[in-house]
Amino acid sequence: MLHLLYLPIISLFLHQAFYSPATMFFRPQMFFAVLAGLLFLVSCDWGTGQRDADTLHIIHAGSLTMPVKELVAAFTDENPGVRVLTEAWGSKAGARRVADLQTNADVFLSADYMVIENMLIPEHAGWYIPFATNELSIVFTGQSRYAGEIHAGNWMDVLLRSDVAFGRSNPDMDPCGVRTVFAVKLAEKKYGRNGFAQELLSKDTEHVRPKETDLIALLEAGHLDYIFLYKSVAVQHGLKYLELPDSLNLGNFALNDWYNLVSTETLGTRPDETITERGEAMVYGLTIPHKSQNPELAKRFVAFVLHPDKGQKILQRLGQDPVKHFDNPYDTVIPDFV
Repeated sequence: MLHLLYLPIISLFLHQAFYSPATMFFRPQMFFAVLAGLLFLVSCDWGTGQRDADTLHIIHAGSLTMPVKELVAAFTDENPGVRVLTEAWGSKAGARRVADLQTNADVFLSADYMVIENMLIPEHAGWYIPFATNELSIVFTGQSRYAGEIHAGNWMDVLLRSDVAFGRSNPDMDPCGVRTVFAVKLAEKKYGRNGFAQELLSKDTEHVRPKETDLIALLEAGHLDYIFLYKSVAVQHGLKYLELPDSLNLGNFALNDWYNLVSTETLGTRPDETITERGEAMVYGLTIPHKSQNPELAKRFVAFVLHPDKGQKILQRLGQDPVKHFDNPYDTVIPDFV
């Protein structure tokens, strides 16, 4: 209703704009055309305000792009009238978006629960919930160099070849990039290849991208031969992939002591802050940020994601199993709706 109070002011402004005292000429057709356009824009803004209570803003990891698309479709089928807006980022870049005061964020889904712990709690969030697992793989196409030769016993040498181009995501922006560093360092330890991690990670640095899904187009176009990528994403896109052993793929919770032997330094929320990250089995986490404008709608979506016959069933079909054993330090503060 407040918008209607502006109409006399708009009308007066337009009259002055389209009336010339020198010529005493007024162009009514132009006046009413512009007035109609302004009224349309005002009505659109008014209507958007009415819909805000039914709009959910989700920021999610790039590796969750396809799962989130299906989760949102199923959720909106169950909740007619709800509008969901999504943004895909590397999880760390996404966390920085959540921390940005100008960004709407009702739900944040990260490829690594520790991103929420390290970058959002306690200032921007109060808890996290684990909701999915994954594992790392080496992904390629039929056109990749040595595609017919690469296997679990020689991938280290294949990636080091000068005529092979491989890609990975940025550890400062994306957990997949961190996990790639972990897998390469674990391979060095496992096979006694001193210097391998440094040699491989210093190769093809021009192909490092903000998030792992940015690499898929480069791979499919033939600009890259291999990329480090989550197995679930490879399956979803119908790509060939080399399965790494459990000792390297960061997918086996029983090997957390082994994974924990490697670490790396990455940027924190602020440019001058660094975080020491240690290897562990993959756990995706979600939270409702403090800044959520629609916390009740956010709770409904989170409950949907966690429901074994709804969200969890969708995630499993897309290659991500539920988290079965996890000691969550925030169990006592997680909202009752869970």
